[in-house]
Amino acid sequence: MEIIKQALKDGLTTLSEFDSKKVLTEYKIPVTQEIVAKDVGELQQAAEKIGFPLVLKGSSAEIAHKTEAGLIKIDIRTLEEATAAFEEIIRKMGADKGGVLVQEMVKGQRELVIGLTRDPQFGPCVMFGLGGIFTEILKDVAFRVAPLTRKDAMDIMDDIKSHKILDAVRGMQAVDREVLADNLMAVGQIGLDHDEIQEIDINPLKIRDGKPVAVDALVVLNK
Repeated sequence: MEIIKQALKDGLTTLSEFDSKKVLTEYKIPVTQEIVAKDVGELQQAAEKIGFPLVLKGSSAEIAHKTEAGLIKIDIRTLEEATAAFEEIIRKMGADKGGVLVQEMVKGQRELVIGLTRDPQFGPCVMFGLGGIFTEILKDVAFRVAPLTRKDAMDIMDDIKSHKILDAVRGMQAVDREVLADNLMAVGQIGLDHDEIQEIDINPLKIRDGKPVAVDALVVLNK
């Protein structure tokens, strides 16, 4: 894949969120609608195309932890708010670090995580579990060695303690497990197809109208 080849050629060890999602898109994993803006004019064009509310994020392969760096602004509802957020993010990043990711705001109360790690013994392994802030706090995750069959993908969903979060609950419709299974199998296939990828982190994977959407993603490359 050209994105990965170019990143390695440039000496990068991670892909930006934007480029990470391009990898996911190649494997038909649904991602947020988003545009990288380098200046206020491009920001305005992106806002008009995507529509409010928006999320703005610093976009650079050099910045893996955007939240800690104060490079994420959510629930932006006007062009004035967007411009102020854009200028603040650019100031914190430095003008030479990249642009700002202008992204649709995905509403969904349930957050999941799908990941990939390359084990020295077993090779690429797919991880699934609770996402968002609960990933590190509760560590409610399960693993399968790639490639995943559809049965593997269905089974891993029931392996986590909080698997009932996938069911219809409190007025929210059940998660489309078939689509979620497609995503899990696709992540495993990415690991099999690209030895250069060490890790993938899709967190959060939000559920919108029963369907999963990758809201944030990070691809880590082998050094």
